[in-house]
Amino acid sequence: MDGAELPSPWNFCEPPDKLRGAHYGCIPVIMKFACYCTTARSAARRITALYDDALAPTGVNVAQFALLKVLEQQGEIALTELGDLLELDRSTIGRNVRVMEKMDLVVLKKGADHRVTTADLTKKGQRICDVGTPLWDNAQSLIKQKLGRENAFELRVLLSAL
Repeated sequence: MDGAELPSPWNFCEPPDKLRGAHYGCIPVIMKFACYCTTARSAARRITALYDDALAPTGVNVAQFALLKVLEQQGEIALTELGDLLELDRSTIGRNVRVMEKMDLVVLKKGADHRVTTADLTKKGQRICDVGTPLWDNAQSLIKQKLGRENAFELRVLLSAL
């Protein structure tokens, strides 16, 4: 499918005076095809906002909630391994868990090898998981409702292929 076949606002073959602008998730230049990256980033921001809104009563955002859920599932874990599971580099995971440590959601400890730092849930972190899980489930249902069950499944399959 080329850009001319895509429904507006994804038609990038329009003359410059008809381009709709960045608020449509497009790059404000004429392109033959829709940019996968720009479209995906725009969709990711909207999806993130939906989950963040759903999780707002817990006081954490979706990225923090995902980290808590991994800790809930894995138990005490080295930061490097936690970063691998969340597909985050070591410095990013370190910053994130230190913020969450200040929020009293995780506890950091030195491992048997003092070069290794581990993270684990606090009782408050576990309560956030307990309260947040049904809120997260509702966000999941909303996405499925907006896309339709088959499209939602296909989206996960397609994104997993990248």
